[in-house]
Amino acid sequence: MRTSELSGQAGVNGETLRYYERRGLLDEPPRTSGGYRDYPDAAVGLLRFIKRAQDLGFTLDEVEELLHLDGGGPDGCAAARALAEARKADLEARIADLQRMRDSLADLVATCDLPRADRSCPLLAAIATQPPRVPRRRR
Repeated sequence: MRTSELSGQAGVNGETLRYYERRGLLDEPPRTSGGYRDYPDAAVGLLRFIKRAQDLGFTLDEVEELLHLDGGGPDGCAAARALAEARKADLEARIADLQRMRDSLADLVATCDLPRADRSCPLLAAIATQPPRVPRRRR
């Protein structure tokens, strides 16, 4: 199947296919007599696997490792589980950071509901008290 057909079925663009080929995630396909790439039907499943793994937060390096583990039996399953647990821990840490940031912003926004005399905006106060940066002269 040609690049446009594969990219349409897998939901990626042609540049993504070529990038995955350069990275070694996708084998470079044979060419037709007219010089077009001729991808095998299995490439659709492979690309969907890659995109789904990325949707779950795996990096392309981790996706590559998962692809190598895919046919590896019980040892491959244990290694894939370890990767998934590490990804899950990373996501939980990010979520905790985002929740702290959300709570801090909620506190700042709540200040806006106070009467004008009681308002205090730490962000604006910090900006007001910071001296402007003086550009350095180039020699």
